[in-house]
Amino acid sequence: MGEETMVDQMWVARATTWELLALTLRYPDGTLADAVASGEWALAAAEVADVLDLTLPEGWLEGVPGAPAAGIEPPDPAALLSDLRVEATRLFVGAPEPACPPFEGVWRAKEEGVQPLLFVNPHSMEVERFCRACGLGRPEGTNEPLDHAATECELLEHLALRAAGAPVPESAPAAEDLPGGSPAAAYETFLAEHARVWMPAFAEHLAADARVPLYRACAHLLAAAVA
Repeated sequence: MGEETMVDQMWVARATTWELLALTLRYPDGTLADAVASGEWALAAAEVADVLDLTLPEGWLEGVPGAPAAGIEPPDPAALLSDLRVEATRLFVGAPEPACPPFEGVWRAKEEGVQPLLFVNPHSMEVERFCRACGLGRPEGTNEPLDHAATECELLEHLALRAAGAPVPESAPAAEDLPGGSPAAAYETFLAEHARVWMPAFAEHLAADARVPLYRACAHLLAAAVA
């Protein structure tokens, strides 16, 4: 296998990791429930962790259907979806406050000792400018800031796929017009200036607060991906 092919495969594995994280951090839908219930989520998570040689705690997939040596009976996807939605609401939406807010601007405002404001904080606006420079806008059907953890994961997935040589629409910015002048440079820039600044704390709190094994596993995978 040539060196270039191996590099492309690593970018594909990174893209798969971010795709899996984005799916999990969005409000749960049938696609996520089916993937978890069938064991596909645990299988994919274990595979990308192995390919990327990520450092993860022992037993990080414990309790997730399909995890090695889990011995868990496959759950009913409909019942699982209901449980995931209850937990996602508690963690990421909350009433009146979420247990683990999924927005970069909120976490960085806390660190800076200022009042967190959605949409109009400088970090959210920086993420929006970065996304638009990469040819991405607000996901269809959502009306939330672009500094949502799932959206940032989708951005990193997009850049990793571009770095792997995946085809892009004709309307997409040319590679040299991306931040840093290439998909790989844009990927590393966003990791350094955004994801690695707040996602470790978010992942740590998510792992501690989660009551459902899937979200603990997701937190561990996220922490390893940004390390």
